Amino acid sequence: MNLADIERCVELEQLLFPEDDPWQAVAFRSELAAPHNRYIAARDEQGRMVGYAGIALLGDAEHPEAEVHTIGVDPTCHRGGIGTLLLEALLAEAGKRGGPVFLEVRTDNQPAIAMYAKHGFHIIGLRKNYYHPSGADAYTMRRPELSAEGRAWRVTQPDEVLS
Repeated sequence: MNLADIERCVELEQLLFPEDDPWQAVAFRSELAAPHNRYIAARDEQGRMVGYAGIALLGDAEHPEAEVHTIGVDPTCHRGGIGTLLLEALLAEAGKRGGPVFLEVRTDNQPAIAMYAKHGFHIIGLRKNYYHPSGADAYTMRRPELSAEGRAWRVTQPDEVLS
């Protein structure tokens, strides 16, 4: 993704998140400028952006972790596998460094929750009134660090939902 894509990102944000303070251009410019962030775009055959996604690569070499910041797909393309491709690309970026991956997702977004669960994420917390101004709640989800074979490392404590 690049600066020329920001206008389309803002357009998609308005379509996807109208009740939850959609990101403005300044937010996308800031995200793209941060050296620890990776943003990608999905495009159709004509080159039009139909989805975007971003991840922050955090921690240090000894204790890396990542946080999915956003995934957005044009509503006309939902259920076409674009969200999955974007998530897999983000996870590949995180996998280069290792460590767990975190994200927040609306508790009422069952398709996204199912997609994340299919990719090894587990609910570990609940954030009341996380999204503004709607006041919608969010789950915090975590995917443990994966081994080179793509299997989760042994987790020493079971995941649990916190309130």
